[in-house]
Formats: sequence, structure tokens, C-alpha cells
Amino acid sequence: MAADIVDFSNGAPEAIRSRLALALDVDDVVEARRLAHLLRPWFGVAKVGLELFSAAGPEAIEVMIEDGFAVFADLKLLDIPTTVNKAARVMGSLGVSYLTVHTRAGVDHLRAGVEGVTAGASAAGLPAPICLGITVLTSEQADLAVLEQRVGIVLEAGCGGLVCSASDLATVRSLTVDVVTVVPGIRPVGVNVDDQARPATPASAIASGADVLVIGRAVTHAADPIQAAISIAAEVADAIG
Repeated sequence: MAADIVDFSNGAPEAIRSRLALALDVDDVVEARRLAHLLRPWFGVAKVGLELFSAAGPEAIEVMIEDGFAVFADLKLLDIPTTVNKAARVMGSLGVSYLTVHTRAGVDHLRAGVEGVTAGASAAGLPAPICLGITVLTSEQADLAVLEQRVGIVLEAGCGGLVCSASDLATVRSLTVDVVTVVPGIRPVGVNVDDQARPATPASAIASGADVLVIGRAVTHAADPIQAAISIAAEVADAIG
């Protein structure tokens, strides 16, 4: 399918939408919902991070699920295993599709997140979510030894996915092809990189092996958010082929 002959002006197919996560980095659930409604034809995943969750709590997750999104709860849990397990269990019961837990505390910590989010979803009669191990943040410079160690923790903990920069994907894919890779720091050509030390274009990230792209300011702060979303969806479609 060649993206240059496909009209995405009315929305993208589910195969594209499911690979695009809209970062709702705002402190108002009404504004988050407005942005999500505006861009829903091109984005199938809504990312609820610490800012929005701190402002609105579980409501932020619930309204996005009500509006038909898969929810990516990007809470980057980091605490003792018991606390992580209990917090993850709550997230699973709310119906999140993805939940982030830091790998830096080790295998037991991450495994607690995996088990908690799975148990929470199971108790609520919901599909099992994917626990995502945070490896090295895209705002940080990569250290190969640290990256390899943290990917090993993801695998040992039985985690279904991980978060990494596009520049780390080659290393990640050399170690495993069996986890879902979620990549933030996505910036189309010509868009300000802001605080991202290791940004990537949508096409280059997909070509490197990304499964889900997290996109925020490149769309939400664009002069024309809809046109920005259309262009990104077309670029992803072209990269997928």
C-alpha cells in the first residue's frame, strides 16, 4: 500500500491507529478529551502520563476507554515490589492496555508490576494488559551496557514489552524479537526536538522495529494538528509498506 495514493484525511485504518499513541500531556481532563476526540481518527491509543493522572486520577483512564481508546498508562512505577504490585493491580482493573514500570530497580520490582497488572485485569474480567519495562529514557544518553542489562531484566521478569528510543531498537531487536517495542521521542522532519536527546522520525522508528509510536507535541502543538496527524499516519503507512 503506497501512502502517497491513500487518502487519510478522514482517518487511518486500525492497523495504523493501533500503532499510534497520542500523548495527552495536559493537566485538564476536559482538554485531554478535546484533543483525543479531535485526533481519534488517526490515533488508537491514548497515553495518560503523570501530569494528567495527577490532575484527574482514574477518571482520565476511564473516559479514554469510554471514548474507544486503548489506554497507555505511562506512570513509570518505581517503588518496593509490594507497592508496585498493588498499584499495577489497580491499573489492570481499570482496563489499561499498557502500563509502564521502571526496570532500574531490578527483576523483582518489574515482575511485581507484570503480575499485578495481569491479576487486576483478570479479576475484572478484562484482557491481559502489556506491562512495559522502561529501559533508558529518550531524554537520556544511552549506555550500551545499561541498556542490555535492562532488556535482560524485561525478559527475565516476563514483561510483554518495553519502552526505548529508536536509536536503541537495533540493540533491543538483537536481544529479542518477542516483546512489544514502544518508542517515544518521535518528531517528523522539521519539527522541534524539544527536550528529546534522541528523537526519530516516524518512518525511521518503524523501519528500525518500533511497534507503537508515542507522539505528543509534534501533533498537539502543531499549527494544524489534524494535518500533522494525517501526515504522520501516511508516513507510518508508507514505512510499513
